[in-house]
Amino acid sequence: MRCCSRIPTRVAAGIVGYADLTLGDRVEPVLLAHLRAGCGHFRGVRHSAGWDESPIIGNSRDDMRPHLYQQPDFRAGLKRLSALGLSFDAWLYHPQLTDVVDLARAVPATPIIMGHVGGLLGYGPYAGRRDEVFADWKGSMAELATCPNVVVKLGGMVNRGAAFDFHAADVTPSSEAIAELWRPYIETCIELFGPRRCMFESNFPVDKISGSYATYWNAFKRLAAGASAHENALLFRDTARKFYRLESTA
Repeated sequence: MRCCSRIPTRVAAGIVGYADLTLGDRVEPVLLAHLRAGCGHFRGVRHSAGWDESPIIGNSRDDMRPHLYQQPDFRAGLKRLSALGLSFDAWLYHPQLTDVVDLARAVPATPIIMGHVGGLLGYGPYAGRRDEVFADWKGSMAELATCPNVVVKLGGMVNRGAAFDFHAADVTPSSEAIAELWRPYIETCIELFGPRRCMFESNFPVDKISGSYATYWNAFKRLAAGASAHENALLFRDTARKFYRLESTA
């Protein structure tokens, strides 16, 4: 595969792709192909492991089983990823967060980016249990925050979390409404991980179902209104630059 680096582009400073890490050692050729195709922009892999026993929730794959991140073949594939200097984007549901804690402790040299505020669930069997779910989620996130190689993405709660049904809303929520709904979760993450280990995320195009790109980023600005200039730089830019190894454009 030829590298296209001779073609100038500023579409993406970094690319996170997919490779089936359950291939174990056999995933290395796949990762090397991604590196060649990425022409210096490929940064890591996201391998989702969302599983819940309720059929209402919707698992990451039809054949998903619990504790994917604990499987030996997955761990072997992750070690190949880490050996190439790549990062890992984790994604599962909040009742599974102990699997990410265990993974992070098993591979302390691997940067792990936890997506979507830890996969908070607020529908199906979790509906109507907001306080209980929040307490469970916060306890697990506090444990995850003890792993220094983990950062968390702030956002992506439209489809699954925050105990608010955006699909049934009479009007598209404003940035003010989103900020207030998400504030307890966003502020808890920043409190637990600190701005150096938090980054805002758009989660587009998925979140397009209930708001515009500008609406979500305006909500983030409202949520960070009380932060210092340095903290804002970390939340909106510098944490992502560090953990995805992006070159400065300043």
